[in-house]
Amino acid sequence: MAQETVETDAYIDGQENESMQLVVFQLGGEEFGVDIMQVQEIIRMHQGTRIPQAPDYVKGVINIRGNIIVVINLEKILELPIKEEDDDNRIIVVEIGGNILGMTVDSVSEVLSIAKSNVEPAPDMITSKINSDFIKGVGKLDDRLLILLDLENVLTIKQLADVSEVSAARG
Repeated sequence: MAQETVETDAYIDGQENESMQLVVFQLGGEEFGVDIMQVQEIIRMHQGTRIPQAPDYVKGVINIRGNIIVVINLEKILELPIKEEDDDNRIIVVEIGGNILGMTVDSVSEVLSIAKSNVEPAPDMITSKINSDFIKGVGKLDDRLLILLDLENVLTIKQLADVSEVSAARG
């Protein structure tokens, strides 16, 4: 009996087409994606406790099941226009540099899988407006583009140290 070869979407031109799982969210009128492996949970926006003399991008801290989490305003970090909060706002709890923290976003729309072959480096025009260290690339979907954030580079080393300090002071 001859063995039948079945071609699947997993292979293109004989090479494995790896994919990425992303959490897709809106912020400042743009669509962004982050690696789902760095996302611990997504929660509704709720009032946290403000920290006196914290950096302006730190919204405060929240208590999630007994754990104190620092929440940062991602719009301020990325220098995007600040939108008023509404019922769609969410906090994405992520791990960055060994720190667990929350990032505020306008809304979370979906979890999707995108082939790595559909991700290209960000064009120079984009990286001139946003620090290119933040961006892993741009995902090409059927009818839209998705900016892929590199969470490890969203915060500077100093900002990460500040977040750790705020977290330690509250913990």
